[in-house]
Amino acid sequence: MEKQLSERTNGGTNDFESLMEQSLHAPRPGDVLTGTVLLITRDNVIIDINYKCEGQVPLAEFLDHEGKVMVKEGDEVDVYFEGTETENGTVMLSHAKAEKFKIWRELERAFQNETPVEGVILGKVKGGLQVDIGVPAFLPGSHVDLRPARNLDRYVGQRGRFQILKFNRARGNVVVSRRAVIERERASLKEQTLKVLEEGVILEGTVKNITDYGAFVDLGGIDGLLHITDMAWGRLQRPSEVVKVGDKVKVVVLKYDPARERVSLGMKQIMPDPWSKAAESYPVGARFRGKVVSVTDYGAFVELEKGVEMSATMSRCRCSGATKPIAASRSGSSRPNRIPGRRWRSAIRSAVA
Repeated sequence: MEKQLSERTNGGTNDFESLMEQSLHAPRPGDVLTGTVLLITRDNVIIDINYKCEGQVPLAEFLDHEGKVMVKEGDEVDVYFEGTETENGTVMLSHAKAEKFKIWRELERAFQNETPVEGVILGKVKGGLQVDIGVPAFLPGSHVDLRPARNLDRYVGQRGRFQILKFNRARGNVVVSRRAVIERERASLKEQTLKVLEEGVILEGTVKNITDYGAFVDLGGIDGLLHITDMAWGRLQRPSEVVKVGDKVKVVVLKYDPARERVSLGMKQIMPDPWSKAAESYPVGARFRGKVVSVTDYGAFVELEKGVEMSATMSRCRCSGATKPIAASRSGSSRPNRIPGRRWRSAIRSAVA
């Protein structure tokens, strides 16, 4: 009798402990679980979540943009436990909410660790741009680029990395910065560039901006000025004749001021100097055809080749009735010229001198 009572008592105790353990491990509303697809019906996907009953997810949450089902029986999927039981004894689950929950969790982790996140700029909004980083985020206009951007439309559609500045999951408020990521990347590149930066070194850079007097070249975290007079040996009217924004160019460091972080660059200096063979190419007394590139009151300058010009004085402009150089030569005209015998080198000058 005592044995039977003891067995019943132990059995009751085991059942109670089992129920307690089940209740402790039972999912709660808001939990994200991993379940197995048991059945796919016309309207729902039945999923085993290791609970007292199966759960169901609307089939629409597993359809791609073409309407095709993206799961099959036996697949493991993440679901959000709604907790509401249906009439057929299953509990309501949501795959879409589970995915959104994971995204918020990853974004919160990225915010805490100051890790950049990937995203796509969707369009303009008041004060900046809207970015899709898994959830909608706001990109202030002042944080789009290193310098204030006047035309925000050109950024729409671009994919990039963004730093999370503000994060409030309860309000669904996320503020990001593209500038912060660029600054961090440039700081890293700059550190590497400064290790090799010195006068005379040849580097590859990217043309960032063009002005009337030259172009700014990004050497990797630090910019250098490529003056128009150091772009080519020949005459240039504007820098855009040689380079354009986005071009990859090889340049030599002409001057470097570490204290002010100013870098002067040159392109023509790594090209052959036309003056090095001028004496051989243009012997005294020979005739050559050149192009009139400039006309002054005392004569004209004739380009023999890019970087080498000859001055033709008024006395050498032999045209009948010509009393002024402009009457004898027009800028842009091509005519044969005789190399003068006296001090001919001084009569020829570099186009960029």
